[in-house]
Amino acid sequence: MNQPRKPKRPVTIMDEESARRCARGRVLVVDDDPGILQAYARLLELEGYACETYASAVALLEELDAGNAQYPGPACILCDVDMPGITGLELQKRLRRAEDMPIVLMSGASAEHEVVQGFRGGAVDFLLKPIDIDELLAAVAKALAQNAEHQTRQRERGALEAAFASLSERERAVMARVALGEANKVIADALGVSLRSVKLYRQRVMEKTGARNLPELVRMIDTGAGRGG
Repeated sequence: MNQPRKPKRPVTIMDEESARRCARGRVLVVDDDPGILQAYARLLELEGYACETYASAVALLEELDAGNAQYPGPACILCDVDMPGITGLELQKRLRRAEDMPIVLMSGASAEHEVVQGFRGGAVDFLLKPIDIDELLAAVAKALAQNAEHQTRQRERGALEAAFASLSERERAVMARVALGEANKVIADALGVSLRSVKLYRQRVMEKTGARNLPELVRMIDTGAGRGG
């Protein structure tokens, strides 16, 4: 499950519909009850989501492990707790180590300790069957919003890391000292360069990182993307 996800692009009209649904949200439903899978798939598709159904946790893990290309968009898992083989709680533990995808757990009759375990494991919600439709849709929407926010942060961090990687060794050295609050003349003396050169390096750092001011540059560095330079 460590294979990178590949972007998928629509080709046919059906592909375009799938891409549109995935952009709204892709929900992976896991339950050993075929009736529940069918009912939830119908409900979620009526809401405009893309929906995939799996009769077991093993089937889902195999799909995730395959690393198949997916259309862009947020995704989450809606999973039953009481399943043969790998239970929903066991699946949650495995996903926490290998996949960054929010999970909504559901159960017909879970003990209190299972509910607590689910929330401690990071579940977005723990729904008890029979599940109210509005409650289910609200939990799914919350999980998808959480994943969308995470994906946005990942893209921003990737862009920031690329910006820092584009800095020259001298630009990195100047950036590190600027972040410490050193004046341009102090930096020039320490690095053995002219004051004009320091000003030029500072300007290049700001342009490449997109930082609008010094506080913003410091925040960027504090994310960890600019360390090690």
